[in-house]
Amino acid sequence: MNDTARPATRPQRSLFSAISRITDLFAYPLRTSHYVELVNPLWTTHLLQARVMKVWDETKDSRTITLKPGLNWRGHRAGQHVRVGIPVGGMHYTRTYTISSEPERSDGCFTITVKVVEGGRISRHIVRNLKPGDYLPIGLPQGDFYLPDAQPVKPLFITAGSGITPAMCMVRSLIAQERLPDTVHIHYAPHEFDLIFGKEIGELARAHPRYGFQPVFTRALGEEQREKRHFSEAQLNQLCPDWRERECYACGPQGLLTAIEALWDGAGLSRRLHVERFRATVAEVPADAVGGVVAFAKSGVKAEGDRATSLLRVAEDAGLNPAHGCRMGICHACDTTLLSGCVRDMRTGQVINEAGSLVQPCICAAAGDCELDL
Repeated sequence: MNDTARPATRPQRSLFSAISRITDLFAYPLRTSHYVELVNPLWTTHLLQARVMKVWDETKDSRTITLKPGLNWRGHRAGQHVRVGIPVGGMHYTRTYTISSEPERSDGCFTITVKVVEGGRISRHIVRNLKPGDYLPIGLPQGDFYLPDAQPVKPLFITAGSGITPAMCMVRSLIAQERLPDTVHIHYAPHEFDLIFGKEIGELARAHPRYGFQPVFTRALGEEQREKRHFSEAQLNQLCPDWRERECYACGPQGLLTAIEALWDGAGLSRRLHVERFRATVAEVPADAVGGVVAFAKSGVKAEGDRATSLLRVAEDAGLNPAHGCRMGICHACDTTLLSGCVRDMRTGQVINEAGSLVQPCICAAAGDCELDL
């Protein structure tokens, strides 16, 4: 087997596992998989890795990464996401990205499409520095933002920026299955050259008349017209008059998603709206909120944390590398114990001040001095 071979089948994985259980007896205190990793990291079973096979620049600040997963990989559903480990400067970070390629892809690879986040360290590293031949630890596909097995009659996708990735995965999958229905896709981007997958989308729209792509370039008419190009009910009525009859899938910045949710709620159609967020929804920071000194007990490190910065980011800025995953309060990979002091849940504004409470550093900020079991 080589890096371009197709993934191992279930019988092959079962046979490998059976052999490994025997050879592990002689590999103690390590496992056979640790030695196999020296030959090919994709053959390991104690962790799941992927090799970067190809990188492709979509726009000036976004890139598609083609990844070849190892033995333990399982197929994804169109729209799901995956956790990816990124080593930077001797530290290991984890980020979650939507899989942008269709499950029907035949080469055993999958893709993620990453856009540089303003002020983001990891997204910039992925877009600028990852190269073919690199190996990255990955998780298994997760998430419930996907098309149901019973195909929606007429889907409506509303996306913006890198929020286009799950929609494109779904569209590619429907085309691969030859069951693309009457589809409307409204996408927001500042300019035409900021449109991720722009060339492919043009080709899809020409080849598949049932795929109605409606781009909205918010800055194309000049800064004075920008507000008029943002999402509104009037604009939606113009671009998709029958939106009330469609199943809507929305992904993008929080401002867009809030406006969409308000419109669907007002129309009594919330059950027909499916939303995927890249960041947690946060409550307004109270005017009297304060930060404090954050002590990390196990590491012996202290750092200043303000009232609006997550404890996870405070830890990373202080040189720590705590376990984490989604960074938005879903996966609970970063859960730790509050030993003393107060923290505030940035989603709800709730103050947590009872020692021994379980807190999520990725969505909690300091609310005075506090100590965490990290």
